[in-house]
Amino acid sequence: MVNANYEYTQHLMGTTVSLMLLEPNETAVQSVFETIKILEYKLTVNRPLSEVMSINLAAGQHPVTVSRPVFSLIEQAQKVSLHFNSCFNLAIGPLVKLWKIGFQGDQVPSVKLIKQQLLLTDPKNIELDANKHTVFLKKTGMEIDLGAIAKGYIADVIKSILLQYQVYKGIINLGGNVFALGSSLTDDNGYWHIGLRKPFSTDDKLSGVIKVINKSVVTSGIYERFFIQNGHLYHHIFDPQTGYPLDNELESVTVISDSSLEGDIYSTVFYGWGLDKSREYLQKHPNLSAIFLLKNKTIALVNPNNFIFQKSDKQYTIKLN
Repeated sequence: MVNANYEYTQHLMGTTVSLMLLEPNETAVQSVFETIKILEYKLTVNRPLSEVMSINLAAGQHPVTVSRPVFSLIEQAQKVSLHFNSCFNLAIGPLVKLWKIGFQGDQVPSVKLIKQQLLLTDPKNIELDANKHTVFLKKTGMEIDLGAIAKGYIADVIKSILLQYQVYKGIINLGGNVFALGSSLTDDNGYWHIGLRKPFSTDDKLSGVIKVINKSVVTSGIYERFFIQNGHLYHHIFDPQTGYPLDNELESVTVISDSSLEGDIYSTVFYGWGLDKSREYLQKHPNLSAIFLLKNKTIALVNPNNFIFQKSDKQYTIKLN
């Protein structure tokens, strides 16, 4: 739910990528989509060939030289993983592959298999050489998965490309990662209006509308990829300690931040922490804001000075923190 005059869309990264601009700029748009294709090719683990797949295929054997952007992103992801290892881990690939959530063949693996794969998910076993730009996974079977961070990184790159082409206002939407660039001309106060989907709604109903100026809006939710077995819902946000999907009071976390990479990181971290611990952290970091949708149909708004939230679903009640 955004207002802009010119929309350009392509199916990339397994989702619909859209650019919404106030004025047409074919050159900028072409540059953006070409860059996304190049970065997707480098970062994906869903194709036989990519720079990240080259790293994974050489696990336990030898270091792999990668391009500067890929090395930089892996370096950042490792730092975040070591710092927030209880809920963010770039080495989670073996577990993602085992569970197959969102892909054909998803099922609950055996306890034995989960324990085996957990042994391959220690981010300390990723060896980086900043001089040579090499990445080495020390154990055979280890796999990097940048899925929790790649969209945010790419959204920030797109923003910088648009600014280079003197595009200062618009919406970048990578399916769950939205960057509202500059201010809107369709709102008297300059706000962009971004819809927040109601969890598990089959007809794309909204729980509300987020109003922001020049901010990233990133949502992580248990309704994005999941399956149900024996009446239990298993979603794609894993607990790196147990190897099982995280189970807490939250349905989704939306982070409002200055960069989309931050939004990717903290939406995952905050989902892992739950509301109380996340609130404590946010109170010390006023530049970050978050919207928590709880299973009890409460919406918690933390640091609401960076956005306006307009509730549109009567099932929910708002709680300010």
